[in-house]
Amino acid sequence: MDRTERFYRIRRRLIEKGALTRREIEEDLEISHATFKRDLEYLRDRLNVPVIWSRERQAYVLDPAAEQSELPGVWFSPAEVYALLEIDHLLDTLGSGLLARQLAPLRARLAALLESGDRGHREIRRRIRVLTLGTRRVNRDVFEALSLALLGRRQAFIRHLRRGDGEVTGRTVSPQRLVHYRYNWYLDAWDHGKEALRTFAVDAVLHARVEQAAAHDLSDAELDRALGAGYGIFAGEETETAVLRFTPESARWVADEVWHSRQVGRIEADGSYVLELPYSREPELVMDLLRHGAGVEVLAPPSLRARVAEELAAAAGQYA
Repeated sequence: MDRTERFYRIRRRLIEKGALTRREIEEDLEISHATFKRDLEYLRDRLNVPVIWSRERQAYVLDPAAEQSELPGVWFSPAEVYALLEIDHLLDTLGSGLLARQLAPLRARLAALLESGDRGHREIRRRIRVLTLGTRRVNRDVFEALSLALLGRRQAFIRHLRRGDGEVTGRTVSPQRLVHYRYNWYLDAWDHGKEALRTFAVDAVLHARVEQAAAHDLSDAELDRALGAGYGIFAGEETETAVLRFTPESARWVADEVWHSRQVGRIEADGSYVLELPYSREPELVMDLLRHGAGVEVLAPPSLRARVAEELAAAAGQYA
């Protein structure tokens, strides 16, 4: 049992029994008298757990006068604290420091909870790795402005780079959602100029400014209908159904993957895997199919089959 778990257990036992003698604590936790004294001091001074000696009961109790002033952190079990630190680590890695200023106080508090434990935040960072290959850099000020507009329900003016032709356009939008998808951030927003829902890659937003005008709100049902119908992040309401057949070798991996919430898959007699899913825009689905190479065949629709065939032929032509 590490030190953090002992802290949690002492506090929990005090709540359950009302009072504990030194001998009960030492025997229950199998610790020495010196360790007991150190733990008690840490609980009082560092974690603000109001443990006092009761002359009347000849035991340690929680001070009733200070019972409601305990810090939230001590309500967490060791497993929960570790989980929070793992989330902190993931935020730090996936967010590339975008929320560093806002999360700094919380992160310092979480780290303090385990700094003297046997397995603290340094150990978590050493043992858990999140490799964010393919992450694109996001301007911190842009991300912060979009977050403020989103949560404050305000419109935002953005200057957005269209990577297709390199043109920079100015747009007034009402942010609806920020989505972290495949290690990159995207903004789902109502485009007031186009009068339609659009998805913008946040790394392609060169500038963002919060406006005073209230945002145009869409319901979750409207957002899911427009943005969740097709495949991938650039979905849409108009969809077709892709029918894909993966070889038995590829099926061992793909059969356990979730490509879409409404996908339908089946294993054939020869071990191949047939997957059906809705999609609205070809490019993202085509890119995912190309990475499987000869391991997948598009059975339908003909337009998607032809597009994949063209891309494969063009790629093979570069090596002819």
